[in-house]
Amino acid sequence: MGRNLLKREQAITFVKETFSSNLKNILKLIPVSSPLIVLDGTGINDDLNGIERPVAFPIKSLDEQRAVVVHSLAKWKRVRLKELEIEPHEGIITDMRALRPDEDYSPIHSIYVDQWDWEKVILPQDRNLQYLKDTVSNIYAALVATEKSVEAQYPDKKAILPAQITFLSSQEVLTMYPDKTPKERENIIAKEYGAVFLYGIGGELSNGFTHDGRAADYDDWSTENEAGWHGLNGDILVWNPLINSAFELSSMGIRVDKKALLRQLEIRNCTERAELSFHKMLLNDELPEAIGGGIGQSRVCMFMLKLAHIGEVQVSIWDQQRKDNLAKENIFLL
Repeated sequence: MGRNLLKREQAITFVKETFSSNLKNILKLIPVSSPLIVLDGTGINDDLNGIERPVAFPIKSLDEQRAVVVHSLAKWKRVRLKELEIEPHEGIITDMRALRPDEDYSPIHSIYVDQWDWEKVILPQDRNLQYLKDTVSNIYAALVATEKSVEAQYPDKKAILPAQITFLSSQEVLTMYPDKTPKERENIIAKEYGAVFLYGIGGELSNGFTHDGRAADYDDWSTENEAGWHGLNGDILVWNPLINSAFELSSMGIRVDKKALLRQLEIRNCTERAELSFHKMLLNDELPEAIGGGIGQSRVCMFMLKLAHIGEVQVSIWDQQRKDNLAKENIFLL
């Protein structure tokens, strides 16, 4: 078993190095260092759906000021773009490590999160759906190229991604399947198309509900136009036949500008956040326009290597009974 695990570790490294190289080249991204912790009360940490609790602790050397372990670097990266004086249509990428203790365990969820977190400077005229789609197509091209490289290196890992990704709005999908839950709708479209960018996530749909939660202060999910779509964000979903489910590889989007931030803080009834340091910087025109997102490293490895459990590609904490039950199915966690 030890040698098999070692071979798996080598395959994981191959996937990570191949995809990150493809992504950096196609999006013109520069690797940078990133934090594991940020100070609490600054508004820098990613609030995800707005309800998850971060790991927090006091720092003795800073008079017990509290720090939080990052959920992701959605807002930190935008500040870093400014600090590094990144030019338009160039960006940064970093290996993000995070803890999300409120995450429910499942074959695709762990409390430990590893992502390629990336962010690019854009121009005001780039704040449109077509620019978002073009960026998604580039990321998807990097995924397709990586899967082909994995198959060439490991012939038993057959490439299954379609050549192109399909774009659908959350409202379109609701209209198509009004009697289904959001997750059921994702499963249907992912199975039908193989790969889908589902955009417009966070804003209220025609049934009075959102497709999924999004915090108010990073992605723009409330912009609308005459065509009826709203939102400049979304998720890259692929169909994973091994677990018979839609499989999210990335959440991303064009970031809020001043108008979108104020609008979304109002919608979420959290206007007091406008007083936090990150939000003040944005409202004072101190931050660049940006697009960015996170791409799950463990998720990509799991998909590319055709593995059934996220614990097969990352070291996390699992209860012993779960590990024993999975071992009976020849699924051995790292």
